[in-house]
Amino acid sequence: MRRRHKSPKHGSRAAALCLLLLLVLIVLKADFLPLVALFNNESRLTKAEDEVVQKVSSVGMDGATPQQQPRDIAKSKAAEDVAAAATSKLTCNFSSYHSDTCTMEGDVRTHGKSGRVYVVSSSTYRPENSTVKIRPYARKWETHAMSRFREVTIRSSPPAAAGGVILQRCTARHDVPAVVFSTGGKVYSRNFFHCMSDIIVPLFVTARAYGGRVQLLLTDYEAEWVDKWRPILAAVSAFPAIDFDSDAETRCFPAVQVGLESHRILGIDPGLARNGYTMVDFRDFLRSTFSLPRPWATPVSRGSAAAAGEKKKPRLVMVLRRRSRELTNEGDAMAALRELGFEVVAAGPEDVVDMARFAAVVNSCDVMVGVHGAGLTNMVFLPHNATVVQIIPWGGIKWQCWYDFGEPVPAMGLRYVEYEATAEETTLGDKYPRDHAVFTDPESIHRKSFTDLWSIFLNGQNVTLDIDRFREAMQQVYQSITID
Repeated sequence: MRRRHKSPKHGSRAAALCLLLLLVLIVLKADFLPLVALFNNESRLTKAEDEVVQKVSSVGMDGATPQQQPRDIAKSKAAEDVAAAATSKLTCNFSSYHSDTCTMEGDVRTHGKSGRVYVVSSSTYRPENSTVKIRPYARKWETHAMSRFREVTIRSSPPAAAGGVILQRCTARHDVPAVVFSTGGKVYSRNFFHCMSDIIVPLFVTARAYGGRVQLLLTDYEAEWVDKWRPILAAVSAFPAIDFDSDAETRCFPAVQVGLESHRILGIDPGLARNGYTMVDFRDFLRSTFSLPRPWATPVSRGSAAAAGEKKKPRLVMVLRRRSRELTNEGDAMAALRELGFEVVAAGPEDVVDMARFAAVVNSCDVMVGVHGAGLTNMVFLPHNATVVQIIPWGGIKWQCWYDFGEPVPAMGLRYVEYEATAEETTLGDKYPRDHAVFTDPESIHRKSFTDLWSIFLNGQNVTLDIDRFREAMQQVYQSITID
């Protein structure tokens, strides 16, 4: 029997097949490793996304609904938002002495309850400034005061193409921009000067140009403050102001500004203001808001007679203080003013509570007189060309008083006169001997600390006017606003 041998042809085929199988295995092995790595990466990404959803819920974002939905639905909706997000922009200005501001455009989202503003898919994103914090109140130079106000955190995410992730879904959409600012809390919101200088004037500069198409978001929210200033808030915005601190919605805006633009005490720099606004524009805005009838104070003829046969008198409002810097002889001072020919209106703290009513009283007057203090802020309601007379208490505080209520006056279209009390016109003589530094070197008290200056010269004295000296000063005012 012959031995059978394999054909060489069959052997080569088998070898080729084995080689082919080996090559396939090599290729599969080479491709398999990156696939495993990719799968592991996707698994980690899925886990990370799960953690993001859990983090959103742990923050307590009522409007961030993914935690209430299956994970895949939450992620798909987030993906839709990423796809829809336009490139946004964040610009901040920290150079102002008075206030910090940040302006955001594009896809901007707010969550007031957590005090956060999100700039989605920001073209200006950089890791080192992806989080910015601002206290939106215009008194930046006073560190202690600023610590009282709530901090707002602004967070930016990189452009979507760079892997941006959105944590907040919109639960309320707005087609107007928003402005976030502080109402001053329980301390500053009750002071008329601070409200006007730190909030209302800056609010006019920041938001008036929108023509009412702006949403106001108020932090350090005080219902009493909102009620008092409602006429102005309504004149600035066509929408009810929102309590930012308790707002659980995730609101989406085309633009948001955090902080108000502030240029100076009770003033506006037209070169920096939108539309070139001035303090005259601001006072015209107030006159329109409160329907005040007199745009201008015109000179009164000293020889003219009214229809009833009585001589027409220039009208003067005397702003009276209580507890500190009070005029101890206010009755004698007002009698002297009447003798000079003024019609005098006395205005104590109880008379200025109703702002709209008192604004009308002030607008009817030609002159305002008062000791340095918040009450003089009501000068904003005077007609153009009226006169403000500030009585400066003893203590070398002329510059400080001028800075608050003298320097702003000309830009308002008003006239300014000051009456500086002498050492004989202060009640500090009842507390200190005449050889004390309070009288011999007031500046040394200033150098000790602002607390000493404040407690002694501002809160620690009343003013007893030298009536003859005061009458002489006011005689010059009377002559300046009347004609023969």
